[in-house]
Amino acid sequence: MEEKVAIIGGGPAGMIAAGIAGSRGKNITLFEKNQKLGKKLFITGKGRCNITNNGDIEDLIQSVVVNNTFLYSAFYTFTNQDIIDLLNKYGVRTKVERGNRVFPESDKSSDVIKALEKFLNDNNVNIKLNTEIKDIIKDNENGLFSIKTQNNEILKFNKVIIATGGKSYEQTGSTGDGYKFSKKFNHTIIDLKPALVPCEVKENWITELQGLSLKNVTISAYTENKKIFEEFGEMIFTHYGISGPIVLTMSNYINKYISKSNDIKIKIDLKPALDFKKLESRLIKDFEKYSKKQFKNALNELLPKKLIPVIIKLSGIPEDKFINQITKEERTHLINILKGLTLTFKKFRPLNEGIITSGGISTLEIDPSTMESKIIKGLFFAGEVIDVDALTGGFNLQIAYSTGYLAGYNC
Repeated sequence: MEEKVAIIGGGPAGMIAAGIAGSRGKNITLFEKNQKLGKKLFITGKGRCNITNNGDIEDLIQSVVVNNTFLYSAFYTFTNQDIIDLLNKYGVRTKVERGNRVFPESDKSSDVIKALEKFLNDNNVNIKLNTEIKDIIKDNENGLFSIKTQNNEILKFNKVIIATGGKSYEQTGSTGDGYKFSKKFNHTIIDLKPALVPCEVKENWITELQGLSLKNVTISAYTENKKIFEEFGEMIFTHYGISGPIVLTMSNYINKYISKSNDIKIKIDLKPALDFKKLESRLIKDFEKYSKKQFKNALNELLPKKLIPVIIKLSGIPEDKFINQITKEERTHLINILKGLTLTFKKFRPLNEGIITSGGISTLEIDPSTMESKIIKGLFFAGEVIDVDALTGGFNLQIAYSTGYLAGYNC
């Protein structure tokens, strides 16, 4: 009898799983609650779709912040080159940008989705859109899974792959359904937290900097004087705290310490290209040039306009003090602020604002070489629903393809 496989979730993990399982002659039905496939994929990379990362496999593994060893088999079985080759086959030419990020040459995520849809059609996948799954039950007598749709239709399958995504960006359909189904099958759900998410801070002066974007700064995070993160790049101030590429990356590292420490400090080096002595020389030059000006009018060449009043306030130097009256001690204090503008971490923005969800189905209960449940035979998992998460740069999408491939191949 022909094996029937249900795949729940039409994101990247579900689409790869469905296409691969279909290519092996299985009767595949892909269920998607939205009116089209790949709704979250469509908005990734600001609509350009950061398909994957062009680093080697060890780079991929090192980019995974939580449970990276679980992904060895997945990453080596279906590689970043494999997804590029698959998309090339269906007409998507790719390019590599900064940080080894891979994008479609067209800069259109819709081209990636169209290619994956062709892949599904070529492998005879039955796609059911606008179909929300309400329940999954396994009959222990015949070993079949009964899937109940929102129309109370009951459909029978031999195998099921749960690829429903996480619980962030709920407007894309990621409402945590997979966790609910898995819990019913006695799977452990590791606490859900936002990952790759902006941070709120305690300092009130942050509101004065709302909208200010900084390039070429270094951000560091500390817990009890231990440095847990440092990265150079871009960031932005918001009305509640900080965001931007290096802040989103930092959030994954803070995530690992948040339960162990309530005291996390964030430091921004506004001038990382200059060490203390070089910055002092630069400041002395500027101060000589503007020696007859007031302090508030002497920092225009050094800092963005919006940042100057905040730095003045933090320095404790009166804004109307003349430059030629500023003491060496005051100058030293100012340099320390420029090299370590300090913020106090308050909390992450809500789960729904995270790019991905940290936590999910425990990797201890999933076979890493097949993605099959160790608890329920015939039940498989793929993608963000599993307790693995990585940095930005195409790594999380590669997790989706690689785990999707293993689930599809082994179901």
